[in-house]
Amino acid sequence: MTRALRTGAFHTGMVLLSVLWLAPVLWVVVMSTRTFDDIAAHGVGSLPHSFTLDTYRQAWTDGGELQALINSLLVTVPSVVLSLMLAAVAAFALSRYRIPGRRTILLLMLAGNLLPPQILLIPVAKFSELTGLYDTLYALIAVQVGFGLGFYTFVLYGFMRDLPREIQEAAMIDGAGPGQIFGRIILPLTRPALAALGALSFTWIFNDLLWAITVLRTDDKMPVTPALLGLQGQFVSSWSVIAAGTVIAAVPTVAVFLRFQKHFVSGLAIGAVK
Repeated sequence: MTRALRTGAFHTGMVLLSVLWLAPVLWVVVMSTRTFDDIAAHGVGSLPHSFTLDTYRQAWTDGGELQALINSLLVTVPSVVLSLMLAAVAAFALSRYRIPGRRTILLLMLAGNLLPPQILLIPVAKFSELTGLYDTLYALIAVQVGFGLGFYTFVLYGFMRDLPREIQEAAMIDGAGPGQIFGRIILPLTRPALAALGALSFTWIFNDLLWAITVLRTDDKMPVTPALLGLQGQFVSSWSVIAAGTVIAAVPTVAVFLRFQKHFVSGLAIGAVK
């Protein structure tokens, strides 16, 4: 009886927490389908008295959400691919070969992620100006790759380090070189970790705001998160249009999470028990 009560209390608490978490999301979705007159007459927090999808059209075309989503994908996809590719190569070298000072190298790479990003805003902006990359998507890609590389390498290092060395030694006996060992043996075994990091990094980079407004200036080049700020300024009193833009911006990350949900959750513990 006591166990049943505990189970019931646990499930009840989880349901309440789920409702508490989903309530703001549902509120934004419902508000995105209300007309401006409805919100103006009854208030933002009232029950809906209208239904329209024209707010999504306004956010998509008039608010520039289409171009912002394209910009976000043009930044996010190359950043994720380059970051994981470079991190995998670095982790392979550091974990499978005796490199002098490899612990120091790992600590230095990880130390960059421990710095508050606010103190690096001016140096990063100035450096992008000196290199001629300021106000280009290439600058944002370089920043995302540079600041994520240390963390991704550290995580993949912990995963690759515990792979059986006998597999690598057997491949070397068969005449396989470092490139073949990496591409045909280590990389396939690291696929779960790469999938988890890919989902996590896609979410982080796609939702980034700070670095985008640091190295970009032109509105047409802004990713989706900074574009939402511009949408708020353009439709300052049209809360339904702003809510519609928020829903549109959330679709890609939700799709990636649903696709890689299992790897996404397991990725939170990668390296923790290695």
